[in-house]
Parts: sequence; structure tokens; C-alpha cells
Amino acid sequence: MILLLAILALLCTDAVVAAKIPGPSPYAAVDARNAGAEFDNLPGFTRSRYARDHALITPESRVYTGLFGWRETNAAWFVTPAMAGGPTFSMYQALMRPGASSGMPEPGTWRFVFVMDGKISVQDDLELTDGGGAASGRYNDLTHGHFAYFPADHRHKITTSEGASLLIYEKKYVPPSGGVAEAIGPNPPTPRFLVGHTDDLPNIETPGEVFGLKKLLPQSLEWDVNFHVMDFNPGEHLYVKEIHYNQHGLMLLEGKGVYRLGDDWYSVQAGDVIWMAPYVTQWYAALGYKRSRYIILKDTNRDPINTNAP
Repeated sequence: MILLLAILALLCTDAVVAAKIPGPSPYAAVDARNAGAEFDNLPGFTRSRYARDHALITPESRVYTGLFGWRETNAAWFVTPAMAGGPTFSMYQALMRPGASSGMPEPGTWRFVFVMDGKISVQDDLELTDGGGAASGRYNDLTHGHFAYFPADHRHKITTSEGASLLIYEKKYVPPSGGVAEAIGPNPPTPRFLVGHTDDLPNIETPGEVFGLKKLLPQSLEWDVNFHVMDFNPGEHLYVKEIHYNQHGLMLLEGKGVYRLGDDWYSVQAGDVIWMAPYVTQWYAALGYKRSRYIILKDTNRDPINTNAP
């Protein structure tokens, strides 16, 4: 009798155990996190976000169209004055096909070009004639990391024989006034045409911070803007949780990390673009195994009471 009960108990136990093994675990997919997330252009999915005081524009959201006055070029506009919060600059990516050439920006508008890929040539002080053009200065073979600043109403032309990807900023020039004009004195200089390469510039001291900083333009008072290239090693972050009147247009060129904008936190990676309105809370931390590098516009040397400045 005891043996029979034991056999029945064993059979019942096996039945219970068998009932608990329905096949592959529904949680097996959890381990896939170690292989990395692959979104594969999921329908309707985007990391982009547009808010009153900031925007994150990621590659899957870019819309390309023809670019006014340019030949064989398409552009995706990231930042324009049409946005809520009123940015006073434009920021866009220009994709130039082989044989492409640029047009001029709007009157009174400076242009800053950063080469992300490919190769371009720049003609400076171009005097157009019926038969073509003659340039007082020509710069060939500008590749990734090169940049060029064209002052407002400065004649120029950008061409490429093999194609190029350019990050471009444009903004109406704000001349010095008030205390800035007094500091400069009579007959103030104006910003000049400039070509350079990021890696040729020294790092600038950043007391209280750990990131590497390069300023691409001169810091003298005639300039109403500068462009900073900022480098973070993995684990480094901004110490200051910034809130200020300056507006920003940023592209992450290398690496990945987390960006705080207002009360939102965003995972970001190379290729992402961020617009920051004045006074939005902003903070960045670099993650991963490689350095982060981004380029960022910062308006400068102008009193914020000026209604033409942010």
C-alpha cells in the first residue's frame, strides 16, 4: 500500500513538473539586449522630438529637398526661425552630388560651413561675369574637419567634383552696438573670410570642466558668433547644469551619450542634431567606449537686450 502511494506521488510530481515546461521561455528575448537594439526603420518609430524650447532631430526624420540657388544639391533643414521659440539662425545639411555648386545666402547673412564627408573647393571674393567667374582666392581639397566662414554679403562659391556632405549654419549678422561698439572704438573691423581645420586649433582651458574645447572662430568683438568643438571621454560630463540666454544648434559628430534638455532626457548618438532655445536647462554625459565630439553654435559678444539677438 505504501509502495503504491509512493508511485502515485511520483507520477503526480512528474505531471506537475511537465506542466511547468511549456516550451521555449517567453522571456528569452530579454537576453537579446546584449546584442544591441536594432530598430531597422520600424514603421512610425522615431527618436526625434520637437518641443517649445528644444528639439532633437535624428537621421530617420530628415526630409531632403532642393536648395535655393544651389545646383545638384539636396538639403535637410534642422533649425529655422519658423520653429517655436524663435531661433535667429538656420542650420541644415547639404548633400552635394558630383559637379554640384553653391548659391549665395540671403543679403546680410553670414554662412559657416563644416565639412563632414567628401571633398570641396572654395572660391573667395568671386566676381561673376557673363563668361564665368574669376576668384581672388581658391581653396581646394577641403575634407572632413575643415570649415569656412563667409561674412555677410561676401561673394563666394563652393564646388565639388566627387560629392560632399556639409553642415551649414546661416544667420543675419548683428553689428556691434552699445558697450561693445564703444569697446571696439571708431571704424570697427568686420568679420573676415576664414578657412581652417579643427585639428589644427589648440584646446582652450575650461576651468571647472573636464571636456576638451576648441573655438573655431576668433574671439574678438566684431564676431557675433562662435562655433565650439567639444570632446568628452567616456564617463565625462558637463559639471554645470546650464541655463543661459544663448541659443544653440548642435550636431553630435562622434560617440554617444545622454543629453538633458529641460526636464527630458535623451539618448543621443553621432548624427543627431539638437536645437536649444535660450534658458532651456541643458547637460550632457558621454557614454560608450569612444569619445564624444560635437559642434555647437553659440551667439556671443552682443548684449541680449538687442532684439536682433536671442
